[in-house]
Amino acid sequence: MSVPFIAFCGLCITVLKELNHVVTESYMDEPFHVPQAQAYCEGDFATWDPKITTPPGLYLMSVVLKRIFMFKCTLPMLRLTTTFTLLALPIMLTKLLCFHQRERPPSSLLSPSIEALVLSSFPVAWFFGFLYYTEVPSVLTVTAMIVFAAQGKHSLAALLGLVSCTFRQTNVVWVLYAYGISQLAELKYRKGSEKRSSLHDPPALDASLGDFSKTVMSFPSVFPEILPSFLPYAGVFAAFGTFVAWNGGIVLGDKSNHIPSLHIPQVYYFVAFSTAFGWPVLISGEGGILGLLSEVWNRIRIVSTTLIMAAMSVTIHYFTIHHPFLLSDNRHYTFYVWRRIYMLHPAIPHLLVPVYLACAWAWFLRVGKQQTILQTLLLPICVLPTLLPTPLLEPRYFLIPYILLRVQIVDTPSWGLAVEGAWYTLINAVTMYVFLYLEREGVGRFMW
Repeated sequence: MSVPFIAFCGLCITVLKELNHVVTESYMDEPFHVPQAQAYCEGDFATWDPKITTPPGLYLMSVVLKRIFMFKCTLPMLRLTTTFTLLALPIMLTKLLCFHQRERPPSSLLSPSIEALVLSSFPVAWFFGFLYYTEVPSVLTVTAMIVFAAQGKHSLAALLGLVSCTFRQTNVVWVLYAYGISQLAELKYRKGSEKRSSLHDPPALDASLGDFSKTVMSFPSVFPEILPSFLPYAGVFAAFGTFVAWNGGIVLGDKSNHIPSLHIPQVYYFVAFSTAFGWPVLISGEGGILGLLSEVWNRIRIVSTTLIMAAMSVTIHYFTIHHPFLLSDNRHYTFYVWRRIYMLHPAIPHLLVPVYLACAWAWFLRVGKQQTILQTLLLPICVLPTLLPTPLLEPRYFLIPYILLRVQIVDTPSWGLAVEGAWYTLINAVTMYVFLYLEREGVGRFMW
């Protein structure tokens, strides 16, 4: 076990211990999750709280750990099961980073890369690693699924995809992403061999609009190559379709507060969120921040950019959703972001349009540097069905998309990782300190 990994694990256990000492009662969603898990631990699988909207993967995980390690299903021990997934995250992220970087993973599982440790400290993931929530187990299983898909172990990847859907229903989209990213990498790798792929998939930064039609026209020729690998995933989609038909929708339990609504600005919020957290890696490319700004400026075309911004402004006007939870629950940071920025003046959301567009270009330029156009666009395509139907602005919804976006940047220098790690550490220290020690009377504890 490497020293950095020991330090990471030690810090996480210390934080968990302090959190259990200070927050002795179930918090926020834990009053729903904890009793449900305890019912499962007692063998009562027939009881279900109708207010819970996610499948029982989290509770089943606790039952398994109870059976194997004789854990008691008390609040501190249930939180520990979630922290275990946080400790395992650097191991899987190391393998995922190596896949994108085309490098061999470390020989020891317990020696994750520094970059994986930094990314495992991403504030939203790190914070929820100490509460009995589904977020970190969901991220871990999705990451593992993509890793095994990239290794060509599609049956195991499909099984992990099915498991991931027991934590979050929307993870079914990432099952498709795992299959797609593995097949695109396989086809790209074959281009240098005698068995050349017939898929038209040029480098992302060299692609033009004309390439898209060529790509679509070339798809039928590669179906025979990629179809056999799809069969295990087809079983996952069949199972998910059966669940939706049986349940009468995707959401379990309280459907009234989780009605799907077309929320186009949610994509813009994700781009802004990703830039606010990921700016160290964005500016760490060749040329630094000035080089990145120059590249973004060179991509700007007056007519097309004006039309795109006008369209974005129209979608903001007609599809912005002021969710009741966002307006009323002042224990979340998004409550204050919404009131003090977006609701400051009606013009503010529209004035942010150029910022959204510039940030989107910045990510495209950094991510697409060593990828094909389809490899670069697959993630945004999969992000749409996960974010567009969600009416609530919630950082947890951005967690998996951000992780999958960040791991595609393959050339972060040491100083960039240092800045990124320092940035995450600062945010984690502030948010955890506020959560633990600055509880406000009449409001309670603040969280993401």
